[in-house]
Amino acid sequence: MQDLQHGPLAGFTVGVTAARRADELGALLCRRGATVVHAPALRIVPLADDADLLAATKELIGHAPDVVVATTAIGFRGWVEAADGWGCGEELLERLRGVELLARGPKVKGAIRAAGLTEEWSPASESMAEVLDRLLTEGVAGRRIALQLHGEPLPGFVEALRAAGADVVLVPVYRWMAPEDLAPLDRLLDATVSRALDAVTFTSAPAAASLLSRAESRGLLHEFLDALDHDVLAACVGPVTALPLQARGVTTVQPERFRLGPLVQLLGLELPGRARTLPVAGRRIEIRGHAVIVDRELRPVPPAGMALMRALSRRPGWVVSRADLLGALPGAGRDEHAVETAMARLRTALGVPKLIQTVVKRGYRLALDPAADTKYGRVTR
Repeated sequence: MQDLQHGPLAGFTVGVTAARRADELGALLCRRGATVVHAPALRIVPLADDADLLAATKELIGHAPDVVVATTAIGFRGWVEAADGWGCGEELLERLRGVELLARGPKVKGAIRAAGLTEEWSPASESMAEVLDRLLTEGVAGRRIALQLHGEPLPGFVEALRAAGADVVLVPVYRWMAPEDLAPLDRLLDATVSRALDAVTFTSAPAAASLLSRAESRGLLHEFLDALDHDVLAACVGPVTALPLQARGVTTVQPERFRLGPLVQLLGLELPGRARTLPVAGRRIEIRGHAVIVDRELRPVPPAGMALMRALSRRPGWVVSRADLLGALPGAGRDEHAVETAMARLRTALGVPKLIQTVVKRGYRLALDPAADTKYGRVTR
């Protein structure tokens, strides 16, 4: 038995699709009590030997840009390190000293200064949209703008600059590719479709696109989208990350600040807010992803027991037949004895047998407190 001191996400299971900083995100979630399922949707391949990055670097050294936009700290460092490896690191830094250098956020500013450079400006919002607004307000017609990418495209950003007359040079420091081992990703997909997850987190648009692509290739896209639409929360670190999901009609949530900490804090509000709370047999119960809170005590419940608990909570206080409960059990077949077995285990896990009443020859019901009958008796969601 666990107490709620384990955190606001105790009793919930969260999927993590990140390849980069996955350990950091997982640790933040675990510290708040969540169970974490990690399956990188992508792998990041450095381009130290890539012809595209080398060509872009030499082009910028030979033909100076007016503006350089640095989007990520790790990407900017990787660019400088790659240039050092090619023997043109000093030439690159010297070229960057003479241009308008824009940094997307404080971490990028730190990487720029560590390289002995100074940024001209950085948006308070850490938003590329604010960077774009500044550039367009200044006027970009005839100006040469270098954009350091970190694996993912920036939808609309490059197009808007080019439409306004800018010459945009892309600096692709990393490339995203599908993971070599697809088994963890497939397990995360299956867990999403079966509602074994309460939320899936996304920290890059390519990761979201990759997961959607994998679901489609396995013939699970409809089921995957249905799960995200109804039962599994899609939590994105920011609006750009959410675009592939929103294009498929998925409703997403994002924190106001596009960082891992605020993303986890948002989950700590959203998931408990989606939990069902009922007054049952003189107790207050809260039904979470893989646990039930009984008077502030977290009681882990096996998957079959949680399936029964959710079926009963959809019609609190009403009798639910064994046949209906059997239909709610994953892979139970046609033997109603499976309901009795799962119910016995559920009652044991809850530790309070009187929460669920047996109605002879009819089925089972949550022992909803009489004063709550009017409020909850006809709830069907």
